[in-house]
Amino acid sequence: MSKLEALQVGIVGAAGRGGSFQRAFELLEGVRVRAVCDVRAEELAEAATRFGASESYTDYQEMLAHANLDAVVIGTPMPYHVPQAIAALEQGVHVLSEVPAGVSIDECRELVRACQRSRATYMMAENCNYYEQVVLVAELVRRGLFGTPYYAEGEYLHELKALNEVTRWRRKWQTGTNGITYGTHNLGPILSWMPGDRAVSVCCMGSGHHYRDPRGDLYENEDSCVMLGKLRSGGLVKIRVDMLSNRPYGLTFSLQGTDGCYESGRATGERGRIWLRALSEKPETWVDPATLAAEYLPADWRERARLAEGMGHGGADFYVISDFVGAIRAGQAPPIGIHEAMDMTLPGLVSQQSIQEGGRWLEVPDSRDW
Repeated sequence: MSKLEALQVGIVGAAGRGGSFQRAFELLEGVRVRAVCDVRAEELAEAATRFGASESYTDYQEMLAHANLDAVVIGTPMPYHVPQAIAALEQGVHVLSEVPAGVSIDECRELVRACQRSRATYMMAENCNYYEQVVLVAELVRRGLFGTPYYAEGEYLHELKALNEVTRWRRKWQTGTNGITYGTHNLGPILSWMPGDRAVSVCCMGSGHHYRDPRGDLYENEDSCVMLGKLRSGGLVKIRVDMLSNRPYGLTFSLQGTDGCYESGRATGERGRIWLRALSEKPETWVDPATLAAEYLPADWRERARLAEGMGHGGADFYVISDFVGAIRAGQAPPIGIHEAMDMTLPGLVSQQSIQEGGRWLEVPDSRDW
């Protein structure tokens, strides 16, 4: 494909999660959503109209076979991510996949092999890596203001019991499997603060079962699951995922380095706080991260902020699409390529075995060795 030609894109899951990328594609030049796909046929016409797509499909394989696509965005339930990504990669079609990358270690291995065989680009759409404070902390780490980061925490607290009954796949893949089933929203940002590092072993324990679904069955996932991950560097991460407890939503982070620390706000709207030895007048003085944004947020992120304003996940959806398209056009590796996706996904999958074995520490495979 010439850089002057429009990138022809297909969206699978266009009537659901895939539909949230509409505005991002509208704002990027030289990109056209040619086809939409969803099993909900009654909603396809509206999705096609919103995207300006000329073709609609209820069968993903038919879309790949007939729509003449350069790239696909996979916004479908978790168990479809790997088979749909592999099908596209085998045809030389670039892939942007929702999180997590896969739901088993075996299928993740097959995905890695498909990426190795294909010339097409694979990127995982972990939008939390693009949140303003996540990007800010990553830049502060890059400039050495945290010293050596060695400990981090992340919590994804999102009560989903009612949503389980609407999007039924969640009942098995998010709250029907014990352990960390949806950990990339925390592990992704944390690994961006510890560049080049990865979890080499994990253990996982849960808090027990306290809730039943509308049919009276206990959820297989324990209410709060906590995973500890030992890093290759010797550092430690702690990830908590809770999609059952009755409580408000929370996505929280903390980072500790030899010369600085960061704690995100614990409730929606809270700004969080940061302390950096080099910038602090007193050892006990925290500052609002917003006071550092003007000087330390990367110029590329700031330049795109106006376009991202008002889009999904605090504008992060725009950055995901922008970086995916940019990587394809430049012929460069995307920021969250296949191995980064595995570093975010595999620890959670191993945690599911650990919790079954009473919290035993288990090794996490490195996809670079596959």
